[in-house]
Amino acid sequence: RGDDKTLDSGKPVREERKVFVYIPAAYKDGTKAPFLVVHDGPGQLELIRHALDNLTISQDPARRLPAFVVIAVQNGGNDGKGSQRGLEYDTMSDRLARFINDEVLPAVVSNADIRTAYPDFGLTENPWGRGVMGCSSGGAAALSMGWFRPDLFRRLVTYSGTFVDQQDDDAKEEMDYPLGAWEYHSGMKLIESSERKPLRIFTHVSENDLRANDPEETYHNWVMANERTAAALKAKGYDYRYVFSKASRHCDGNVFRHTLADTLVWMWRGYHDE
Repeated sequence: RGDDKTLDSGKPVREERKVFVYIPAAYKDGTKAPFLVVHDGPGQLELIRHALDNLTISQDPARRLPAFVVIAVQNGGNDGKGSQRGLEYDTMSDRLARFINDEVLPAVVSNADIRTAYPDFGLTENPWGRGVMGCSSGGAAALSMGWFRPDLFRRLVTYSGTFVDQQDDDAKEEMDYPLGAWEYHSGMKLIESSERKPLRIFTHVSENDLRANDPEETYHNWVMANERTAAALKAKGYDYRYVFSKASRHCDGNVFRHTLADTLVWMWRGYHDE
């Protein structure tokens, strides 16, 4: 657990949280690498590794990926309102962004095994070289990390994003954002009513995503939430991409397999190595 003050000791949490790091062969020791933080651990790590190993050496500039480091971080445990995962991922604040920036990244850079293999290993401080990816509440967390701290993270990937009212009812942020992430696109309409932020955002939802037939007053329809989020991003002039996948479900593995490489290429477009 450490002594990180963004964690809530009153909720069940993992006694040990694993962080998985993949450094591509194309990385050059001594450079400050761009990186992608992946929520909920290493579930998509193999797909990302495959894309990296093939597209960092692509001869097609339009299909080439920078040699970014992947940092997959386990959540705090359990799921839904009242869980540590829910506190971390669904809270409308910069808490998770600070935890990743202040606790996780320094731990990665100072890791003894990494230092043995790469004595001069480093991670970029350029926010355009810092991406975040997640599915479900992890997707909401990706958007919130960029939304509340665009000075730290600017390239965001969300699949089946939980842009619904999933924030803990007892969270202090309820006073400012009573409908949780639903406020991004409806209610307060944060995306449309706020000054445009320097973010590049990919969003996705599946045709048969969670509670797709729920009425608006439940604030828990994932399809409605993601369609409205995409519409708000478009209306505000963001660099965004929206994918609606037919005949698919929440965080569908087939969707990842068919789209993730293209998503990563789009997400990193315009980035230049330091």
